[in-house]
Amino acid sequence: MTKEDVLRESSVGDSVLGRYSIISRNSERPVIHQVASVPMPSDCEFSFFDPNDPLCREVLLDPRTTVPELFAVLRQWVPQVQRNISVIGNEILKRGCGVNDRDGLTDMTLLHYCCKAGAPGIGDAESAASFACQLLSLGAEPSLRSRWTNMNALHYAAYFDVPPLIRVVLQASQPGEVDATCSDFDFGTALHIAASNLCTSAVKCLLELGANPAFRNDKGQCPADVVPEPLDMPLEIADAAVQAKELRTLLQEVLPRPDDVLPLLPARPPGLISDKARAQLSSMGLHIGDKVIIAGQKVGTLRFCGSTEFAGGLWAGVELHQPVGKNDGSVAGVQYFTCPIKHGIFAPLSKVSKLSERRKSSPRQPTAPVPHPRRIDLARVTSKVNTGTSLIDLVKNANVLKKKKLINISPTVLRASDLSTVYVTPRYPVICWDSHFS
Repeated sequence: MTKEDVLRESSVGDSVLGRYSIISRNSERPVIHQVASVPMPSDCEFSFFDPNDPLCREVLLDPRTTVPELFAVLRQWVPQVQRNISVIGNEILKRGCGVNDRDGLTDMTLLHYCCKAGAPGIGDAESAASFACQLLSLGAEPSLRSRWTNMNALHYAAYFDVPPLIRVVLQASQPGEVDATCSDFDFGTALHIAASNLCTSAVKCLLELGANPAFRNDKGQCPADVVPEPLDMPLEIADAAVQAKELRTLLQEVLPRPDDVLPLLPARPPGLISDKARAQLSSMGLHIGDKVIIAGQKVGTLRFCGSTEFAGGLWAGVELHQPVGKNDGSVAGVQYFTCPIKHGIFAPLSKVSKLSERRKSSPRQPTAPVPHPRRIDLARVTSKVNTGTSLIDLVKNANVLKKKKLINISPTVLRASDLSTVYVTPRYPVICWDSHFS
């Protein structure tokens, strides 16, 4: 299926080419689109966008509605939006959006959104899987990750318990991607993610498709170890204790027995660096052994650069000067470089830069005082979004998500004018700040 086929099949009424001015992009390089608010009709009686409502439908089909505005629609975690992922997604494609372009707020691609849109109780798994096939036929890359969560399409499908999306994504992925790891889940695999979220259907699907139940994350835990303990569950979901017990038993039963012969991972020759990694380092003015700084924060010595077993792309392995790292240069049983425990850390190469002498020697310059944001009584603020949840609960949910590293926005410092749409999160409805962040 080509992009022209998509435009023909998804046109409604008049010719799509007659109604839309298709943006021609000279470069195939993916674009990160700006952040915008949901284009709600002025007379709409809903607080969310419903593509089946005539007024919302008119906005959706209007060529003046932009790609960033339609991405904002996809961020609304309501059934009316998620069950129309293909309708909204095709409108985004018609406006010239590349199939691997990203939403500027969440850094997610259309395929990422598609894998979430099949979530039980919110979306339609079969419809989302059909649209995912369409995106993949247009060149969607299943290994791309959101820079916020480090999750790829498979991780999202596992998190949201959507087996049809798991099958579609793995069919289009490279061998071994079923055990691709995610740094935001302690370098666990999709199986770890599904197990920690009690996604039984996703766990069974992943095991059927070859996921490794003995794979250990950065904390040395296999998927059975990350199933939540009933005693740690809030009272309101205590009924999930039986499900947790059954899931843990399932994962323990498929573990290889101690006397089984396990295949040994091939040893990685020390100091080996690929031509691609060497060329990239050279373009950045870096060499193995240089002093580097990670994301402007942690300082150490560059010990490794190249591809890894736990994630795609080029990664830098750094020996930190202080014991504030995560490992000893190894991840999931593969030794990439050697350093003392808690001194090793891995980061995408794009987040690593050379530590300049000026930066090391110059004292920190005093900065202008930052005015404290005005705090308000959250109990007296009403959300514009009818989620069935009080704002106090929303803020509590935001705190939970912040601890899970799913958002990095302060949920307690806000203004009433900031509240607009439901933020895309798996289990918790929270408020999205569309205009600016606290």
